[in-house]
Amino acid sequence: MKAAVVNLPFMNGRFSRTSRSPAINKSGTLYWPFWLAHGTGALEGAGHEALFLDCPAEGINERDMLRRLVEYNPELTVVDTSTPSIYSDLRIASMIKAYLPRTFILLVGTHVSALPAESLRLAPSLDAVAVGEYDNTLVEVAEKLDGGGDLSGVPGLCLNIRGELVDTGPREMIDDLDSLSFLADVYSRHLKPENYFFAAARFPSVMTITSRGCPYKCSFCVWPQVMHRESYRVRSAEHVAEEFRLFHDHFPGIQEIVIEDDTFSIDSKRVEDISEVLLRNGNRIPWTANVRANLSLEAMRKMKAAGCRLIIVGYESGSQEILNAVNKGTTVVQNMEFARRAEKAGLLVHGCFMAGNPGETPETLEETFKMSLSLAPDTAQFFPIMAYPGTRLYDRYRKEGKLRTENYDRWVTEEGLHNCVVDLPELPSEILLEWCNIARKRFYLRPRYLLYKGIQSLRHPLTEGRRTLRAFGTFRKHLFRRSRISREEG
Repeated sequence: MKAAVVNLPFMNGRFSRTSRSPAINKSGTLYWPFWLAHGTGALEGAGHEALFLDCPAEGINERDMLRRLVEYNPELTVVDTSTPSIYSDLRIASMIKAYLPRTFILLVGTHVSALPAESLRLAPSLDAVAVGEYDNTLVEVAEKLDGGGDLSGVPGLCLNIRGELVDTGPREMIDDLDSLSFLADVYSRHLKPENYFFAAARFPSVMTITSRGCPYKCSFCVWPQVMHRESYRVRSAEHVAEEFRLFHDHFPGIQEIVIEDDTFSIDSKRVEDISEVLLRNGNRIPWTANVRANLSLEAMRKMKAAGCRLIIVGYESGSQEILNAVNKGTTVVQNMEFARRAEKAGLLVHGCFMAGNPGETPETLEETFKMSLSLAPDTAQFFPIMAYPGTRLYDRYRKEGKLRTENYDRWVTEEGLHNCVVDLPELPSEILLEWCNIARKRFYLRPRYLLYKGIQSLRHPLTEGRRTLRAFGTFRKHLFRRSRISREEG
C-alpha cells in the first residue's frame, strides 16, 4: 500500500519537532527525524511504498505539502506531533483528512502518546493515535488496511471508531533493535544532510540512535517515559559499526555522526565494545554522543581512539538537592570528576544545565552557574524547565499548581523559541527564562572563554573554527539581545 510519513510544517520555520524539547532553536539546530525514519524503514521493509516528507527541513509550506499529498494519494498518512505544535498539528492533519477523506490518519509522537484520547477529541475527523514506539504498529496498521482487516486487534492504538475511542492495549517493546532498518539507508532514500544542523557537531552531520529507553528515572525526561516506558534496549556493537560504514558510503561528505541516545553510556563496557569494533573497522568519521557522568576514563580513551570528538552530558544543576529532587542519580562531585576524566581523554564536552526543577531558588541557580565555570565545558546550554505531558515532572507541577497554563502552544514563544510555563515560589517563568539568557551571556562572553575559542579556531580552522563560526552566525542575535531584567534595572 501507499503510505505517507509527514513531519508537518509549523510557524513557517525550522521547527525541530524531534528534539527532546521541540522548538525553533536559537543555535539553528534542526534534528533529523529519526523516529519517523525508523517508521518509514519499517513500512518499506514490509513491502509498502512510502513518501517521507520532512517539511521544516525542506521548507515545505502547508499548501505545497497538501499538493504533494493529494498527488501521491496515500491510503495511510502518518503525522508526527509535539506539545508546542499540537494544535497546529491537529488542524493540518484534519485538513489532510478533508482533502483525502479515504486516507487513514495516524498520529504519532510524544504528545499524542501521552494524551491520545484528548488529542482525538480535539480533532474528531482523525482516525487513530499510535501510542509510544510505533515501528511495528505502522506495519500492522498498513497490513490490516491493505487487507480490509479489523484494527481493534492491533496493539498500541487509540482508535476513533465513529466517535467512540477504543484503546487496543499496550504494545510490547522491540527487544531486538538490530532488526530495525538502518537509518543511513532510509536517510539516503529520502533526506538530505545539508537540510539539518546540530550546533555542537561539524557540518554537515547525521544523527542515529544506538539504544532506546533509559533505566534511570529522571522526572523531566520525556522520551524514556512516554515513548519507551523506560524499557532500555540496545543495538549490538557490530550493528552500530555497520551503520557508520553505511553513513560513509551513502554520504561521503558528512563531517560527523551524532549518537542521539538518551544515554549512550549506560554501560561503559558496551561503549568500549562499540569503540573497539569501530577501530577494527577503520572508522574515519568523527562522532559525538550523549553520555552520563558515570562514563569511565578507559571508555573515554577508547571512544577518542575510535574517532569520538565530543561528548554531551546533562549536568543539570550545581545543587545536590536539585539533582536528588529530579532523581538524576548523579552527584556534583561525580560531575566534577567526569569533567577531569574527559580532559584527560582529550574529549570536548558540551554541558547541559537546567533552571526550574523542584526546589530551585536564586541561590541554587547561582550554584549551577558557578559549577558551569568550574566544569569549563567547550560549550554550554542553559535551559528553562520544560515539563511535558506524560512525565512525572509535569504531573507533579500540575498537581502543585505550578503550571501557568495548559495552553500547549505557550510551550514556545511567538517566535517559536523555547518558553517556560512553570512558576516557582521565588522564580516565576519570566525569571527562569531570563536567567538562562543571562547565564548564556555570562558564560560565552567571558574574555577567558573568547580567548580559548579564538586559539581553538586558529589551531583547527577547517574543523572547530568552521563549526564555531557557523553556530555563532545563527546564535549571535540571541546572545547580544539585551535582557528584560537588565532593561528594567536600567
